[in-house]
Amino acid sequence: MSAPGVDPAPISRHGQDWDDLVRIWEETDAPEGCKVEIIEGIVTVSPPPSKDHNTTAALVQRRLYSVIPEDWGIYQRLGVAMPGRGGIYLPDLVVMSYAVATGPGNRVPAEEARLVVEITSQANANHDRIGKVHGYAKAGVELFLLLDPWHSGRPTATLYGEPDGGTYRVLDTVEYGEKLTLPEPFGLVLDTGVFPVS
Repeated sequence: MSAPGVDPAPISRHGQDWDDLVRIWEETDAPEGCKVEIIEGIVTVSPPPSKDHNTTAALVQRRLYSVIPEDWGIYQRLGVAMPGRGGIYLPDLVVMSYAVATGPGNRVPAEEARLVVEITSQANANHDRIGKVHGYAKAGVELFLLLDPWHSGRPTATLYGEPDGGTYRVLDTVEYGEKLTLPEPFGLVLDTGVFPVS
């Protein structure tokens, strides 16, 4: 991947510039375990994830480590910055090169992610299903896996890819219990039947 491009001081919809939003994000004093993000120019705080949520993340992470290259890492709750979208998301998992994720600071350019994984919670499901799908696509994140145990009583896994003009193509959608294949460079079949459902 090429060196990250940075938008020159985008403005949020509330008139704050990017640097102001980042400062507010960095200085937000949330209870331990809470997730602080900037979603569409608004600093949001979500409660700590449930045990089932964390178990799902651990199961996906374990499988991903079996297929990723030696110079890639899997990060939990690393800030993924999208200045042009007025956002810093903290995906449940983000896969990227160690070279990008190493160094000072607490965020990385979104376009450097090879895969992001979001697991919905009741508190954040709409952000994950709508706002983050558009945000990751606009930033050019190659693959986005949305695990949604709260989807209309029928838990689903949806893989988005081929971002173009701020929109993803749905590569696959399965109900929990079925298998979903991540394409190369992963080449991984995920059995969604092992994911807990609250």
